Amino acid sequence: MAAAIVFAIISLSTLCLTDAQNVGFSVELIHRDSIKSPFYNPFETTFDRVTNAFRRSFSRVHRFYPNSITTTEANPDVIVNTGEYLMNISLGTPSFSVVALADIGSDLIWTQCSPCSQCFKQDAPFFDPTKSSTYRKMSCSSNSCENIQGGTCASPTDTSCIYSVTYGDNSFSKGDIAYDILTLGSTTGQAVALPDTIIGCGNNNAGTFSGKASGIIGLGGGEISLINQLGSPINGKFSYCLLPMTQIGKSSKMNFGSNAIVSGPGTVSTPLIEKSPTTFYFLTLKAISVGTQRIEFNGSSFGTDEGNIVIDSGTTLTLLPSDFYSQLESAMDSQFNGIRAQGPQGFNLCYVAIHEFEAPEVTVHFANADVKLKTLNTFVKVDDSTACFAFSPAQNIAIYGNLAQMNFLIGYDIKSQTVSFKPTDCSKN
Repeated sequence: MAAAIVFAIISLSTLCLTDAQNVGFSVELIHRDSIKSPFYNPFETTFDRVTNAFRRSFSRVHRFYPNSITTTEANPDVIVNTGEYLMNISLGTPSFSVVALADIGSDLIWTQCSPCSQCFKQDAPFFDPTKSSTYRKMSCSSNSCENIQGGTCASPTDTSCIYSVTYGDNSFSKGDIAYDILTLGSTTGQAVALPDTIIGCGNNNAGTFSGKASGIIGLGGGEISLINQLGSPINGKFSYCLLPMTQIGKSSKMNFGSNAIVSGPGTVSTPLIEKSPTTFYFLTLKAISVGTQRIEFNGSSFGTDEGNIVIDSGTTLTLLPSDFYSQLESAMDSQFNGIRAQGPQGFNLCYVAIHEFEAPEVTVHFANADVKLKTLNTFVKVDDSTACFAFSPAQNIAIYGNLAQMNFLIGYDIKSQTVSFKPTDCSKN
């Protein structure tokens, strides 16, 4: 009966996931430098945007260091304001629009709420839970409260659940854990509503957050992420197709359920490794080849065997342990018939690139899956005459970044524990 009432409230033009099975839908995944993004700066050049993305990439890596990964916390430490993609969602009844960073490396969905004791300045209005007829606070006796970072009772006399998330740069968000309707605007048909979504209603937030976005949408592997809260209707499947950075006038897509199946010619699949912390999506890297020269991968701080690399859409560069990276750089330089150039700080291997060029082919050998990268995945222009290698050393960390993922349809199947790659023109997907 309650589900029927909720469905009526949502509207006839919206698909309610509590009443659906095996659904398929897609949403816009907006790059932060896209014309559609609130972060868009028309005065920045393409090269400014590339350089800024690289800086964010180096900042974001701190979330993955071993001292940020513990089994006692539901979420690891992260650096805020470093995500590369945004999503538009709506919360509550009536629906209230929220633009937030889509983060595959965290779990909690949260936004700033009013009244707010301490909030960072944001351009859009705050979500006011008192105006939503479907908003209700979570009890701290709930098992879900126990699984949320900092989840505890508000006070000895207040049994509602509150959260406290501290990020790697000492930014933080604190507030109430609650249930409310979350609605996704589908690009492929009617909007999709998820009643009783667990959200964080932040009323004490400070640090390096940007006012252009009003929170974070956690897309990680943890229990309270959007992926897991979407539940059985999407059958554990989601995928995305990331456009090259130069296509700022268009949005990438994120697909769910039956829309997220990746198959057909050229598709390769590798096991998704379940390990701690469950937030991250771990794969197994065996080697990387440059042309015919294969360099064996001996592991990272994540392990020497299975699950030794994290795939992350929020990190721009592919980051590799320093010793392994040195071998990869040497292999590339020995086979690249080009003139070396000086690049921005943090880039070890750059070349003069006045005209378009083809770099030696790079093949990433995951377990059971060889992913062949094109030049757009391995080099990026940092100014009019210089292109730099899109791989970088990062002590003992291994992260497969989004440049290497562009123009691939990448599908995650949580039930089958696989990640699939299919070369795709994402502008036509």
